[in-house]
Amino acid sequence: MSDRSAGLAPSRVTAVLGPTNTGKTHLAVERMLGHASGMIGLPLRLLAREIYERIVRQRGAAAVALITGEEKIVPPRAHYFVCTVEAMPLERSVEFLAIDEIQLVADPERGHVFTQRLLHARGRFETMFLGAGTMEPLIRRLVPDVEIVTRDRLSTLSYAGSKKLTRLPRRSAIVAFSTERVYAIAELIRRQRGGAAVVMGSLSPRTRNAQVALYQSGEVDFLVATDAIGMGLNMDVDHVAFAGLRKFDGRRTRWLHAHEIGQIAGRAGRHLRDGTFGVTAEAEDLDPDLVEQVVEHRFDPVEAAEWRNARLDFDTLPDLLRSLTVTPQRSGLSLTAEALDETLLRRLIKDEEIARIGRSRGAIMRLWEACQLPDFQKTTLDEHSRLAKDVFTALTGRRGRLTDDWMAPRFAFVDRDDGQIDQLSARLSAVRTLSYIANRPDWVHDAQGWRDKTRALEDRLSDVLHERLTARFVDRRTTALMRALNVREDTFAGVAEDGEVTVEGQVVGQLDGVRFQMEKGSSALEARTLRQAAVRAVTPEINRRLGRLAAEPDAAFSVTPDGAVLWRGVLTAQIAATPQGSDPFAPSVRLMGDLGPTPARERAVRRLEAWLASEAGRALRDLRRLRQAVESGALKGLPRGIAFRLMEAGGLIDRRDVERDLAALSQVERRTLKSFAIRVGVHSVWLPGLQKPRARHFAQGFVAAPLIAATPDLIPAPVEPLASGLLSAHGLRQAGRWLAPVETLEKMAELRAANHGRLSDAALAELGWSADQARQVIAALKVDRARLPDKPGAAVRPVKDSPFAALAVLTETPEPRTRPKRRRPRRKAKA
Repeated sequence: MSDRSAGLAPSRVTAVLGPTNTGKTHLAVERMLGHASGMIGLPLRLLAREIYERIVRQRGAAAVALITGEEKIVPPRAHYFVCTVEAMPLERSVEFLAIDEIQLVADPERGHVFTQRLLHARGRFETMFLGAGTMEPLIRRLVPDVEIVTRDRLSTLSYAGSKKLTRLPRRSAIVAFSTERVYAIAELIRRQRGGAAVVMGSLSPRTRNAQVALYQSGEVDFLVATDAIGMGLNMDVDHVAFAGLRKFDGRRTRWLHAHEIGQIAGRAGRHLRDGTFGVTAEAEDLDPDLVEQVVEHRFDPVEAAEWRNARLDFDTLPDLLRSLTVTPQRSGLSLTAEALDETLLRRLIKDEEIARIGRSRGAIMRLWEACQLPDFQKTTLDEHSRLAKDVFTALTGRRGRLTDDWMAPRFAFVDRDDGQIDQLSARLSAVRTLSYIANRPDWVHDAQGWRDKTRALEDRLSDVLHERLTARFVDRRTTALMRALNVREDTFAGVAEDGEVTVEGQVVGQLDGVRFQMEKGSSALEARTLRQAAVRAVTPEINRRLGRLAAEPDAAFSVTPDGAVLWRGVLTAQIAATPQGSDPFAPSVRLMGDLGPTPARERAVRRLEAWLASEAGRALRDLRRLRQAVESGALKGLPRGIAFRLMEAGGLIDRRDVERDLAALSQVERRTLKSFAIRVGVHSVWLPGLQKPRARHFAQGFVAAPLIAATPDLIPAPVEPLASGLLSAHGLRQAGRWLAPVETLEKMAELRAANHGRLSDAALAELGWSADQARQVIAALKVDRARLPDKPGAAVRPVKDSPFAALAVLTETPEPRTRPKRRRPRRKAKA
């Protein structure tokens, strides 16, 4: 941290506290520009970009640096540094230093960073903390030499009550707390009032500025936004309307706190122009006591700041974990909950490869840096940990950098601007990850080149996203979403533990796993309204379940013989089977239901397919081993041909099909087949390991055909011939009109051999066959002469009436013709 150096005069520390629209940020910027050098830390990248552009207009681009996690513009002789709080280069010494929105010390996720800045970040001559008045007691306790300056709001803020969306005044901002809700309201505003701009925290600065320009220029009179507008984004807003009073904070859906309502409502009114706030859509009217708190800016003081030890011990991994859990030794500080970087660290050190590499101090520091990679894409913990592991292994590898081979395919994957709003937003999030990595010069080979590429791609995607948003929310569209706005989703819709979905006390469906089954309403209007509310109620739960599914261990999944994939006992997906039997080592599944975002559903599908492939390697171990030997070329000659036939048929073939090959095998080749657990019987060639119950049940799931009951008895065969994959999956052979287990046929052969080729009555009883059934089976298993191997030394004789027999007649050498001897007539004896 940049603590003051010894020998300097004490830095003046000032806390400028007050509600919104008091000019705190403007004051800090003016104070900074009054010094020869300065640095300001801001809570949002959007706000940092806005302040940076403002200072550039005053002092020129050569004097100002912009430093965020995903973007770094640092001129060689920069005097002023505009940063996000996490990205502040505190090793630089500056005359003035300011931290905005200091009340975020109480934020569960980022609070410990703001607390470290409050305790240790100082300018040489002046330090300024900006924030809400609720911070005054805590700042006095933590920074004893602080000078508190309070500022009053420049204009009046008043409560306007509840208004319909269609009756909101012009220059209004409607605040919602989910992307779906923002889109729904923007659709309605476009149809009723001509259009709306959209501002969300997930937008890139370029897209956000273009959307704000739509509003500021007067092209549209309404702004639909998330609570991102509460963090210092100044616009000409006269009225703020809350479309909901509950938000998901990353852990649970909860009611907004009074100070959060005040922070957002305070965006109404600019400079000396008064502002109003209220509720709209299905949001309930605010409590009078809450309104009084917001209007008079009286909120409960912040009691403690989130804190985490900044002096980490990188000697060993256990030492690092121990240093992260050190408790604060002074009042006013509270040990923060486990953050994402710590969670990733605890997860990764369980990996044997990570533990092996992370033995040196340098490697452990690299591991901690990789764990601090932000999750811009909001992926699952499992997916994000894999990315962090990839980064760490590359940084500690032979080259010590992320090479072009690592960056190029990831860049190419997002280097496209087709698709709709959600797809473009997802790509922009992925670009933010690449930008963050590219802005670490000690991570990436050719860091400047990749910074330029990611910046250009972000600008291009941002422009396309702005065009898509404008086309969607400024033109007239369907009124379907307007009807959905009348549903009181937060209060009357819910999902019970047993999956029952209720809306306004009525059961409207059942949520099983990730599949939602809808019930019918009593009327068409009721059914439509309840359906929309139910979908809204279950969609967040389905999103959470999809995330949990993608991170589940293998033990959570199972598969049934009919191809159903179960997640903790609940039907979740179906194997894409074929009549012949699909490839179990490259499975494909269809996820149940159709709700949930496409990326989350795709991650869940990939997780299930990965589990099926690994389970195939365990359940069908012998088949997988045989397949690897064939594909790698380890098996050659006749054994390779026999093995290939077994693979194609699913592990069980008729011996008659390979009789000639078997006769031609050498002793070495026979031992080779035996080493791969291939059994050669009298009537069949098969893999006995695939006839175990676990292997059979697993293989049956990949065959699109009705299951055949397992029984040692003969089963009548259908008229249509059955696929070899189906027979193999059930361990059956077709013998004429009957289906028989392969083991039963081999047992029958043993009994015949013991009785000179006949089946005694006792043998028939042991098999459970009648004499007629036995004759039919034996006749069906009889080997054709064409399939028998030729006898040693005997001439090859073609099969009668075959094309080869006709050819033999034509090419046969005729025998030499001999003239018959003439018989002399006998002479009559003389009398």
